[in-house]
Amino acid sequence: MSIGSFSENRASSGMFNIQVSAEDMKAFADLATLVPKAAANAQRRAINKTLGWLSTHIARAVGKQERIAVKAVRQRLRSYPIAGGAMRGKLWFGINPLEASRTGRPRQTKAGVSVGSRRYRGAFYKKVYGNQADIWIRTASKHFARADYPDSEVTSQTGASSGFVGENSDRFPLAKAKISLDSVRPHFEAWSRKADERLLQILRQEMNFELQKYLKGTRRV
Repeated sequence: MSIGSFSENRASSGMFNIQVSAEDMKAFADLATLVPKAAANAQRRAINKTLGWLSTHIARAVGKQERIAVKAVRQRLRSYPIAGGAMRGKLWFGINPLEASRTGRPRQTKAGVSVGSRRYRGAFYKKVYGNQADIWIRTASKHFARADYPDSEVTSQTGASSGFVGENSDRFPLAKAKISLDSVRPHFEAWSRKADERLLQILRQEMNFELQKYLKGTRRV
């Protein structure tokens, strides 16, 4: 039995399940009986539109709360519109700590690195591992604070130097600057409720659209 939209809170992600509850569908039982295909199309469009609405509002809310670019939050959202016969859409939200370098435009200064409204004293911005630059700090630095580098594996691997003296040696282990997204977890349930309300609002519009098409067709007969 459909219970409506709900969220699942997982260790590294949140999953929003968007679906119409059986109770809400009772209000449209007549149309669903007369033209089941039209009712199914309306339901599908309503769910997929709600996924887009939810994605937009989560990105804005998290961006504002965490003081990061909305674009960076959108990279953590993955929408799964309805496909086939299952009348449930899904929105995946990855909430592992986000690399600080992805949240804005990093700027190297003598004091460290700034990105958006955040400042990482004693840090440097450059390629260390992989092909993309990140914000790093030596864990031996007096400015190193684990709160600014959550879930960051302190590296001490040996390897080819990328130009910074001792950056890969055991003597200078490094940590990558990241931003924790754990504070968004309490909002999952509230977002699901808002999505459920929005879904019902859009469903009414879509059902009315299908009804008008149906009535227009019958008048032509």
